Amino acid sequence: MPEAGTAQRTTGPKVEAVVVSAGLQTFLSLDFGTKRTGAAFGNRLLRSARPLATIAATGDARMAQIQSRVLEWQPQALVVGVPYHPDGAEHENTLLARKFARSLRARFKLPVFEVDERYSTAEALSNGATDADAGAACIILEQFLRALP
Repeated sequence: MPEAGTAQRTTGPKVEAVVVSAGLQTFLSLDFGTKRTGAAFGNRLLRSARPLATIAATGDARMAQIQSRVLEWQPQALVVGVPYHPDGAEHENTLLARKFARSLRARFKLPVFEVDERYSTAEALSNGATDADAGAACIILEQFLRALP
């Protein structure tokens, strides 16, 4: 059995280690938003991500589009960006993103990892992203992948 690695997950001011099996090689990242959800796909070997079309839908329509991406890209796990205030405090969207992550776990039966996504959209824009949401999903996934051993 492959050795597991750990990644640091920040949940507000607290940092905890999250075990990520070495067998997990491909990931679909989602930058949750109430109206738009950025998406990116990447792999552990290259530790890089590529943007996918942003999902401009909510509710069941959003889940249907995520399901299409899961079927097309066949990720072994999902990564969800969870927003916090700059000081690490939670806010309403933090709770919504966590609820979103729970619904993904239940629906797709895949491991779902949560990543602190503070400043990911600003970083994507400063890097010249034409689609800020997809760019943020790339930043989130690459941050996660870089934290793996």
